[in-house]
Amino acid sequence: MTTTDHDRTESTGSLLSEAIKHVSSLVRSEVDLARAEVDQNLRRALSAIGMLVAAVVAALVALNVMAAAVVTGLTEAGVDAVWAALIVCVALGLIAAALIAKGSKDLKLSSLAPTRTAENIKRDANAIQGGRTNG
Repeated sequence: MTTTDHDRTESTGSLLSEAIKHVSSLVRSEVDLARAEVDQNLRRALSAIGMLVAAVVAALVALNVMAAAVVTGLTEAGVDAVWAALIVCVALGLIAAALIAKGSKDLKLSSLAPTRTAENIKRDANAIQGGRTNG
């Protein structure tokens, strides 16, 4: 083996080693990003669960405190007691339904997936392939 061949082998070896280090670093970075994104999404999910719990508590408190007062007020205003109770029940039910819908929407699995990480991985794979696309 000549000196030139030896230098080429070392250059190729060092380039390969450098490329492996970069790929390893890239993989570590993507894993760290995925962890951070999942952690952020889980915090958002916990917040949504908190909203659902708050909705239930608010609905129960509202039902117990305000319902009796409003029914009494409507009855004194001349509305039959049964109709007054039904009106109050429907109004509180609509409020609870809106809070449940918002909390459920925030808990959908698609909102928990690490979408930015997936996009970065696609971009990195495309860059490694030299910008080629399938199609």
